[in-house]
Amino acid sequence: MSLDPVQVMKGQEPTAIPTPTTSNGDSKGSWDSSKDVYEHIGSTKKPRSAPVRRARKVEGGIFFPKPENAVTIAVSSRVLFRTEKEQKVFDQMGVEEYLRYQMEHENEPFAPGPAFPFVKALDAVNTKLRELYPESEELFDIVLVTYNHAHVGIRLINTINYHNLFIERFCMTGGSSPIGYLKAWHTNLYLSADAEKVKEALAEGIAAATMFMPGKQTEVSETQLRVAFDGDAVLFSDESERIFKAHGLDKFFEHERENENTLLDHGPLKGFLELLGKLQKKFYAKGHRLDCPIRTYLVTARSAASSGIRALKTLRAWGLETDEALFLAGAPKGPMLEKIRPHIYFDDQMFHVEGAAEMGTVAAHVPYGIAQKHPHKKSSNPSK
Repeated sequence: MSLDPVQVMKGQEPTAIPTPTTSNGDSKGSWDSSKDVYEHIGSTKKPRSAPVRRARKVEGGIFFPKPENAVTIAVSSRVLFRTEKEQKVFDQMGVEEYLRYQMEHENEPFAPGPAFPFVKALDAVNTKLRELYPESEELFDIVLVTYNHAHVGIRLINTINYHNLFIERFCMTGGSSPIGYLKAWHTNLYLSADAEKVKEALAEGIAAATMFMPGKQTEVSETQLRVAFDGDAVLFSDESERIFKAHGLDKFFEHERENENTLLDHGPLKGFLELLGKLQKKFYAKGHRLDCPIRTYLVTARSAASSGIRALKTLRAWGLETDEALFLAGAPKGPMLEKIRPHIYFDDQMFHVEGAAEMGTVAAHVPYGIAQKHPHKKSSNPSK
């Protein structure tokens, strides 16, 4: 089974929609939802009545941290919300009709997308950080990044208010690439539905991943942010993966044994784990180690005895740790992730992303390293 960004997995191949020149989201393409199809095209039906908007409630004083002091998460509109219907209008009827449709429906909120629970969890952590450190600017700061025209901003703002999200920073590029703005925002993580833009961000040294909608919705914690990482080519470099691809399993194990005291180089998401750890320590300092609202996981197909020690020594030397480490020795990751129930899981191999999504986990692909040239087959690969 193949998996496209924001395509709901229901056991069928996704239907590709022709590539437009600009988009309401992050990708130059889009995907159908089997049930949620634009029902007004070619008809005279009136738009659905607008729901009652709820005011966003924030306790205490409100201030906006400087981007350089915050942990800045840039999230695209197409992964924060479900916009397949609007994309279909754009593809079939063009930009002018698309803008007209958006303005006519600007009081109808978008439904939550795959990044929505993650963003809600970030806000929950911020609430607890403000209680413990009222003057601190070390918070998660969300930037909504979209190719959309500014006319669509009203609907996005109405949706954010409806869902009680705390998002005040917008970047609406009107069809232009947002990559240049990411550095200006001091972005620490970029989540998008556009794989090419994610690759561009990674090339600029920005942690980034392409998000996917799971086929079934798994409940996640509303009080604890849970983030799960693959090891090689995500937290670590793809050095060991290259050995495996070039020389096979035996050479991989030999290489890891010979180099168990040699640190692995960093991967694209090492900095994000580092920032999560920094915020965790702020809770530990106030006596909240056991009930910390941030929990991290290493989920790797490395085997513990044969190749796990090097990964753990590397994390320790970096001054980092994950709350839990699962060494699966090539076993499927989906069932373990189903038990963890992370808000997001990062992996560099689509094989594992698909397996996680099929089990209900919101998974994100990190298109980095040698695995992008040699896609993973259905054989065990312990370097992952």
